[in-house]
Amino acid sequence: MYKSYKRFIGYSTAFRQWRADSHCKLIHGYAFCFKVWFEGELDDNGWVIDFGCFKRNGVKEWLKNMFDHTTCVAADDPELEMFKEMHNRGIIDLRILENGVGCEKFAELVAKYLQDVVQRETDGRASVSKVQCWEHNDNMAEYHIGK
Repeated sequence: MYKSYKRFIGYSTAFRQWRADSHCKLIHGYAFCFKVWFEGELDDNGWVIDFGCFKRNGVKEWLKNMFDHTTCVAADDPELEMFKEMHNRGIIDLRILENGVGCEKFAELVAKYLQDVVQRETDGRASVSKVQCWEHNDNMAEYHIGK
């Protein structure tokens, strides 16, 4: 069973991977889409998870706040102060990520966030098994919980 967030529309996010030896070290962006897989025992309704729990817990708002028209930067980016200044001047909407940026890191971030929601909502009966983060139709990274 899976749930898709903005699969064909996406969240417009800018970022850079400052350690890259390629053009990926430059600020660039994609309309990121997320697909989330769940597993667990069925509840009394015959569901692995009630998707209404995401509305109750503000998941769409969290995703929008984190990725929609934002600039994500690694906490160890050597230009972090410049990004903070651009944020303070209203040029970008900055998100500083402690564990790095990129498709793989965004999938991990979303997986861990949603895992907390799912575990809480189902009293541990269900869990997130994996999250895919799509840059576009040809590029995707996948994060597996517990792997």
